[in-house]
Amino acid sequence: MRIVFIGSGEIGVPTLRALAEAEEHELLAVFTRPDRPAGRGLRPRPTPIKLAAGELNLKILQPEDINSPEALGWLRELAPEAIVVAAFGQILSGEVLRIPRWAINLHASLLPRYRGAAPIQWALIRGERKTGVTTFLMDEGMDTGPILLQRGLEITEEDDAGTLEGKLAALGAQLVLETLRGLERGTLEPRPQDHDQATYAPKLGRELERLDWSRPARELFNLVRALSPKPGAHTLFRDRRLKVYKVQAIESETEPAAQPGELLGVGEGGPLVKTGVGLLELLEVQPEGKRRMGGLDFARGYRIERGERLG
Repeated sequence: MRIVFIGSGEIGVPTLRALAEAEEHELLAVFTRPDRPAGRGLRPRPTPIKLAAGELNLKILQPEDINSPEALGWLRELAPEAIVVAAFGQILSGEVLRIPRWAINLHASLLPRYRGAAPIQWALIRGERKTGVTTFLMDEGMDTGPILLQRGLEITEEDDAGTLEGKLAALGAQLVLETLRGLERGTLEPRPQDHDQATYAPKLGRELERLDWSRPARELFNLVRALSPKPGAHTLFRDRRLKVYKVQAIESETEPAAQPGELLGVGEGGPLVKTGVGLLELLEVQPEGKRRMGGLDFARGYRIERGERLG
């Protein structure tokens, strides 16, 4: 099958590699977002998809707008039978979607749950025990098209956004290949989504990154792992920013007499912090201007004292 891949995020890299290696498919080109300034030096940084496509010696196109006349011209000239989209970041217009026979999107949730830009993070924030991947035929809505295939995946207590994305990326690559085979053979029957069951996963705002110690420990645990490894949750320690990457929620029948955010000593893995309900153990942190470190190293290096406050 003649295919154009459209994507930018890391989650699409295994799918791109799988398509490039599949003998039954011809990968005509890869569309990805333009390089953006990033890091302290604000140097242009290519997308993970561009880096992978370069390694695979694929044709790379980077329009500012996938719906522009220029991009439409490129797509019409390529004349793909299918386009495969994964974490691209733009909604494709009807003009784009009408070019191929099939326009397929890989989404990192079990649609119609968690439509939108950050399904992995919101599944973790909401404390879900299960998520998955979905392939669907694209329409002009946001993740609203008819479903082709789905695969579920259990979320473990050890998962954060990084590990969960890696698992879903690998699962998604397999699902895309299976989807393309089913479409080509005529064995797949798209089914409409139940829009009444839809939930949404909008792009995360910066306000979510600050830890509110009045919230229950379990909620903070879910938030920290949803923001790890990037951008990372944060709080204040001795008036300087402290990034928090890994924690453990500790719940007990008796609550210590302390204020939310108060340090209550050091546990087996790191400092213990009083929350609105329960304690949170800081297992991996990064003080401002320093490297990431384990909670015990942080406690020893900074000689934290019982009664100090975070936030």
